[in-house]
Amino acid sequence: MMPILTPDLLRTGAASAAVALPDPALLSLPEKVLQFGTGVLLRGLPDFFIDKANRQGLFNGRVVVVKSTDGGDAGAFARQGGLYTVCVRGMEDGQAVAENVVCAAISRVLSARSEWAGVLAFASNPDLQVVISNTTEVGLELLDGEDIHAAPPRSFPGKLLAVLWARFQAFEGAPDKGLVIVPTELVPENGTKLRAILRTLAERQALGPDFLHWLDTANDCCNSLVDRIVPGAPAPGALAALHAELGYADELLISAEAYRLWAIEGGERVRQVLSFAPADPGIFIQPDITLFRELKLRLLNGTHTLSCGLAVLAGFGTVRAAMDDRNMASFVQNLMLADLLPGIPYPIDEKVGQRFGLQVLDRFQNPAVEHRWLAITLNYSAKLQLRVVPTLVHYSRQFGAVPQYVALGWAAYLLFMRGETQDEKGTWHGRLPDGTPYPINDEQAGYFADLWQRLPVHMLTASALANVSLWGQDLGALPGFTAAVTQHLALLLTHGAPAAVGALLGRAVPAPAL
Repeated sequence: MMPILTPDLLRTGAASAAVALPDPALLSLPEKVLQFGTGVLLRGLPDFFIDKANRQGLFNGRVVVVKSTDGGDAGAFARQGGLYTVCVRGMEDGQAVAENVVCAAISRVLSARSEWAGVLAFASNPDLQVVISNTTEVGLELLDGEDIHAAPPRSFPGKLLAVLWARFQAFEGAPDKGLVIVPTELVPENGTKLRAILRTLAERQALGPDFLHWLDTANDCCNSLVDRIVPGAPAPGALAALHAELGYADELLISAEAYRLWAIEGGERVRQVLSFAPADPGIFIQPDITLFRELKLRLLNGTHTLSCGLAVLAGFGTVRAAMDDRNMASFVQNLMLADLLPGIPYPIDEKVGQRFGLQVLDRFQNPAVEHRWLAITLNYSAKLQLRVVPTLVHYSRQFGAVPQYVALGWAAYLLFMRGETQDEKGTWHGRLPDGTPYPINDEQAGYFADLWQRLPVHMLTASALANVSLWGQDLGALPGFTAAVTQHLALLLTHGAPAAVGALLGRAVPAPAL
């Protein structure tokens, strides 16, 4: 019978050579971090970094996790002593990466529902320095009627404020007992938003001016940005193969891509407390992390958005499949580095942008991640407005020219949005050149279906681009953009997506039969 991953397995070294085991001595490190959430992103990024730092003797602290519910994997953490395997697969600098690491960062998991007293007891631990959270975007909310004296409070901010109140009381407001709080929820200015909620809630709970002063001055609530694809547990067949390779069974095993980023906004005090940062080049602590947000939004997300319709129309199911095609891979690279990077409406060092772009291309080529283009088309119009419009406008004003790769991507968007039929749920469906239908999951699907039924191509393009309510401004006013999109759209309609891409790249591509 195959053994399971436990602290005893570490001590006996019974695992295979295919996994990097931590020194058992790391299991005795003091508990320094309180983490809200057991999700795979937290385990595959912050906890992964903390474990890496502990191995290097940099942070020397472990994580106490608060779990909001009693179901799921709570029992597995107890059975495995908090240990789990991270299987890293991906591309880095054009080279394949494959490594297996047993993470020993998590000390124990407490249930908020049944062990809230234990959470508050940990609040008075002098070793505690850091709070990390990932409670999804809706977790950062101010609830009416929240009571921080409940066991437990309903919301994540309520729970966190209860911890801070308990700590304030335990140490009589000592200024050196404040915490560095790093939310990782995918919300812009997440730390700023959380701090505002905490303060409002503290005022509502009448916790007094001394506590408010301590909350404001002794604690840092940092904006942060996390980026790593952590799919979680592999499919059963792949999981069984990994267990055989590792030499043990692991209920908590997760996979993660090689790329990793944790950008944290803070100064010297934050840097001193988060002493794990030097352990990995993917961790950045800087006074302003706007750069990282802009790079991710404009290059990674923007490239995905402007490529998805074109890729679907060209018959590619996944990002990796498109990157295996010479022409499509060239389109993606040129779109990102020639059009989107120069158009970012924020000062970017060209070398930094180029480096980030090459990392994105590595991620797109990762054979271990199956990212489907059709899933990326969800809320297509809103994504274009948020991720691409500012870049397009800045490029046009900066260079007085049309970014042609953006224009082809936009033309493909218009063609993708040509809804021809509606199903019983009201979802519009388009049709590929071979007749295969696809769903258009976008609030503007009906608007575009109407345009395609009423207008010829040149009028449709002009009308759609001039829609200020859709884009926040008249994109038809950008010199040459309407003409360029119309030209690309006509080519897509007559010769298909592969030929349109080939024409833009100056390469001959056989046109498919339409």
